[in-house]
Amino acid sequence: MITISAFAWVPPFARGLVRDLRVRWALEEAGLAYTTRLLGPLDKETVAYRALQPFGQVPIYHEGDFVMFETGAIVQHIAQGSPALAPPDAEGRLRMNTWLFAALNSVEPALENLFQVDVFFADEGWAKERRPGALAFATKRLQGLAAWLEGREYLEGERFTAADLMMTTVLRIPRHTDLIASMPVLDAYVRRCEARPAFQRALAAQMASYEEAQAAVA
Repeated sequence: MITISAFAWVPPFARGLVRDLRVRWALEEAGLAYTTRLLGPLDKETVAYRALQPFGQVPIYHEGDFVMFETGAIVQHIAQGSPALAPPDAEGRLRMNTWLFAALNSVEPALENLFQVDVFFADEGWAKERRPGALAFATKRLQGLAAWLEGREYLEGERFTAADLMMTTVLRIPRHTDLIASMPVLDAYVRRCEARPAFQRALAAQMASYEEAQAAVA
């Protein structure tokens, strides 16, 4: 049985953004059953957890005795065994991997930087000075992505792959802005991917634990 770790509760601004969503979605697309190990506020700081995830993040992925972390690696691993997530040919899989890494290395850092400036450090003077540059850089990266997607349904043309899964979760990061909505190609792309039943199941599963935790303290 596959088990993934996830937080039992996060603040409202983070719900739907925590990275276990990526793995949940990949497992749903692949049709693989999984269970969830929910973490309390201090669980990620324990020696036992840090021995498996040195940075105290989620998710950790358990498959029998095999353990791994980092969502890019986990999603790639799931995709390698799933026709639903990866093209059948070697070149197609390499192109999928190219875009999967592009989501994490070329797009996510720019959007995450803007998110940090806007959400975690919004009241800091340096953040106010930094924001125009962060916004400009994020916009430039998104424009490059939009240009590639023009005329395409997905990153690999007509079929959804693990690269689209990863890119969509990255493009959800600046949802506190109108960045994605202001670019029709990207807005349509995200909506198309989020409409997939597997995404809806994954999101509902993630949100369920937060709602249960909220109800317990209400």
